[in-house]
Amino acid sequence: MTVRRGKKLSVSIQEHMAIDVCPGPIRPIRQISAYFPRLSPPSPGPAPPSPASRMGGANLLSPLLAHGRPGGGGSLSLTSSVDTSVEINSSDSDDCTALGTLEFELRYVQNSSELHCTVIRAKGLKPMDFNGLSDPYVKLHLLPGACKANKLKTRTIRNCLNPVWNETLTYVGITEEDMHRKTLRLTVCDEDKLTHNELIGESRVALKRVKLDQTKHFHTCLEHPPPLPSPTAMGEALRGISCYLREWENEQLHSLEERGRLLLSLHFLPPEERDVEGGGGGGGGGEGGHGGGLCVGVKRCAHLAAMDVNGFSDPYVKIYLKPDMQKTSKHKTTVMKKTLNPEFNEEFFYEISLSELTHKTLEVTVWDYDLGRSNDFIGGVCLSCQSQGDALRHWMDCLKNKGVRAERWHILTNELPRTLGHD
Repeated sequence: MTVRRGKKLSVSIQEHMAIDVCPGPIRPIRQISAYFPRLSPPSPGPAPPSPASRMGGANLLSPLLAHGRPGGGGSLSLTSSVDTSVEINSSDSDDCTALGTLEFELRYVQNSSELHCTVIRAKGLKPMDFNGLSDPYVKLHLLPGACKANKLKTRTIRNCLNPVWNETLTYVGITEEDMHRKTLRLTVCDEDKLTHNELIGESRVALKRVKLDQTKHFHTCLEHPPPLPSPTAMGEALRGISCYLREWENEQLHSLEERGRLLLSLHFLPPEERDVEGGGGGGGGGEGGHGGGLCVGVKRCAHLAAMDVNGFSDPYVKIYLKPDMQKTSKHKTTVMKKTLNPEFNEEFFYEISLSELTHKTLEVTVWDYDLGRSNDFIGGVCLSCQSQGDALRHWMDCLKNKGVRAERWHILTNELPRTLGHD
């Protein structure tokens, strides 16, 4: 295009559109379904041409099928900010054992509410140090849950790619409900004294695969941790996935409200048994000794949330029997220093009749003791006829079985009991 001197430069609408609007080739808009890869079964023969290819649309879809075979038997892959790699669980795949394998056993003991994990060995671990070796150890976490509170760890084996641990790690206070909804994550890490420890790989097992009182053997391939892209860092094309991830993050935050476990014992003593055992103690609103009493045993806590900067807490337990008009039902255990798994083994007695007990609420809270400032609330649980789940079952077992001691683990949450504000 030539312009004579003295004339204005004019650009046609076609040239304007070609310069400003179309700087490069037109790309197809990716759909949300493209980010959920799936393997297609191999076809015996060439597939018939699709309508898009007959209309000349094959070139437009070529970036989506760049890594697939022409017969439709390849896997869909995209180059994007979301990692959609698909690992084929096959012993012949090199990628399956690139990080190594881990062998372990799981056993759930129903009577004691214990989950035993025996870490046996690992083979073919990926070298993480300059000498071509690693210093591996295994960490256990229960998901969902606060990682620091329920972390267990094996010993470290130096300069080895095929370590043998044969070490059993035990979780206490695991209920049958936990076995149906929780997942055990086993992480193999390389220990470095001068720098941060490096992650080699991990394996996750849904606890519902483990039958009660039976040992199940696992031999799994280590995998990379699943990516968790931030919804705010994605483009407009992933708005649907952003909403899903936001809901997933909220669910994870809600699940982290679990603050540990408490083993509680309830025992309603009829008058004659209370006289034999010599039960006494703090009054809880009863009228004389004719109605018997409630014996509350605070046994132990497990996997409490760490409230201090040293990674521990100084826990103690407070119990109330409410409503408590005379403010006489408060009892408190001793303080256990620097522990997340304290053992109390203390009992408290409330003199009360069975008819009155049906209208009461037993409030149990766990606190972290701090010298010179307010104590930190760790978690709590309320037991009454209006409770739900394990709390209701435990309370009803106590009321229906007079003279029988009932023990049960309870999940502590970071929600303050509704009656706590009245003190």
